[in-house]
Amino acid sequence: MKPLRVMVVDDSLIITKKLTQLLEEMGHSVVATARSGKEALEKYDFETMDLVTMDITMPEMDGIEATRGILHTDPNATVIMITSHGQEQMVIQSIEAGAKGYILKPFDAAKVKETIQHVLEHQNHA
Repeated sequence: MKPLRVMVVDDSLIITKKLTQLLEEMGHSVVATARSGKEALEKYDFETMDLVTMDITMPEMDGIEATRGILHTDPNATVIMITSHGQEQMVIQSIEAGAKGYILKPFDAAKVKETIQHVLEHQNHA
């Protein structure tokens, strides 16, 4: 898998740091972080980002609405949702909004890597 430029969107600083560390250990570059959907929309730049990891529940604007906004701006954007257990309905809404996959919290390196690979392989064959 080629190194990706990633934006991590989560209102939890701990999750952002953990995910950033995992992604960088996998060889990817975290080029931006955001703590709300609104901030993610302001920072999203399709020329510099290959992937967005998006929390669902955040202040100002949730991840589902932010995903819709990003995909409206860039229909080719790759968004993977990061969500807690018990939010199955929100995962369905996220996929309907255009997210390409999801990772359940608490996550580990193997699951993050597997999900990213699956999403990218699926996209390349679409």
